[in-house]
Order: sequence, then structure tokens, then C-alpha cells
Amino acid sequence: MESMDENIYEKIQEIFGKMPAKFSVLEEEIDMELQMEYFEFSKLHKNDLSNEEILKRKDRLFEKSLPIFEKRLLLSLLASVEEVIAYRTIEKYLKNPEKELRSWAILALQESRMSLESSLLEENQVFISTGLGGKGRKLRYFIVLIHNNKLVTHTQAKVVKNEFEFIFKKYDSEIEEIEHTNNYTTLKALIPLNVPINLVLEKSIRECNQYGNFINEKYIITNVKALTLKEIKKYVDKK
Repeated sequence: MESMDENIYEKIQEIFGKMPAKFSVLEEEIDMELQMEYFEFSKLHKNDLSNEEILKRKDRLFEKSLPIFEKRLLLSLLASVEEVIAYRTIEKYLKNPEKELRSWAILALQESRMSLESSLLEENQVFISTGLGGKGRKLRYFIVLIHNNKLVTHTQAKVVKNEFEFIFKKYDSEIEEIEHTNNYTTLKALIPLNVPINLVLEKSIRECNQYGNFINEKYIITNVKALTLKEIKKYVDKK
């Protein structure tokens, strides 16, 4: 999108009536399609076995001979059991998981934690997940700035770094990565849920443009995934 005018914090308030006191942000960067597959798979198999039967099978998770599909199923089933031993089993597996199951196991551990907390605290927990993940009460975003000249100069790169870091810090936001390619600057940044994203970006761009009006006022921002240069160019050319 060219900009993000919607405040995610406000959207959550619309859904729940108020901002929930307890919510958890998925910190890992996990492909959204895999996340959807995980939750659909878990919903489909949730009542396949009783809790007792699931816990009897927990140690099979560590058997090298157990097929990947069976391990996926067992991880999802363990995540549905509101017992500390189920959580600890998934946690132990994550210390040395099969490579193709690491993201799946992370999602299972998150679901298990949420189920346990909801049960122990006797209140529903809100789970917020995006493709790029987050940290604490912040979500991670991939941002593309479009420069008005053909190449990002050394001076412009320095101005962007200084001005963006200064403005972002004022809003308790954190820039993790800055890269410059052709006439694009890309950033990965953590921004609190209650901060209007477009406000932070537009203020940062205005500050930079005091040094020569070299950044286009339109930008791309997403929390689904980091875009490749090819994807960025395709989107810019289309618009």
C-alpha cells in the first residue's frame, strides 16, 4: 500500500470494544500462508484424540523415525492441551527441531502458551500475528521510500538514517535495518501498536525533504513480508 492510514490499535479496539489488557504478539517472522495453514490444520484435528491420549504420545515427537506429517499433527494436538507438560514438551522440541518444522513448532508453542494463560488467569488472551512478527507491544514493518533521483546518494542515505532514527525514537519506535538500492531505501522497523504509523513516516519524510526534497511523499509499507527489489519495482511501476 502507498500508506497505512489505519491505526491497528484503533482497529483492535473496534473489534473488542476496548484494547485488551492482555495480548501477545508473535515475535518470529513466519510466512502468513504457513500461519493460516497451521491454524486451519489445528482446527481440523483439534478433537482427534483425548488429552490423555495426546500426552501418552508426547515422547514420539523426539523420534527421528516419526514422519514429518505425524510430528506436525502431534505438535498441533499438544498445543491444544491446557497442561504445563504439553507446553514443556513443545518447548523442549524447539531446542532442536527439524528445520522444516521450526516455524510450525513456534506457532504450536505460542498457541500452547495462550491456552495455558487463558486457563490459569480465567480470561481470554488476544494473539496478534503478522508475517513479519514483532516484539513486546510493537509490530514489525517493512517500509519502502522512493527517492526522486535515480540513485540514493551517500549524503541522502546519511540524512535518512539520522532523521528517521530521531523521529522514530520520539515515538518509541526502533529501526532494525536500513538498506539502499537504486532509488529505493528500505527499512525494517518496530512500531508500537498504539502509534499511528503514517504519522511517524510522514514526519520523517518531511524532515528529510528539508535537505533537498529528495523523497517521494508516497511510500510502501507492509507487515506481511519483506519485499524483493523485483516486487517493489513491479508495485511502483503499476502505480
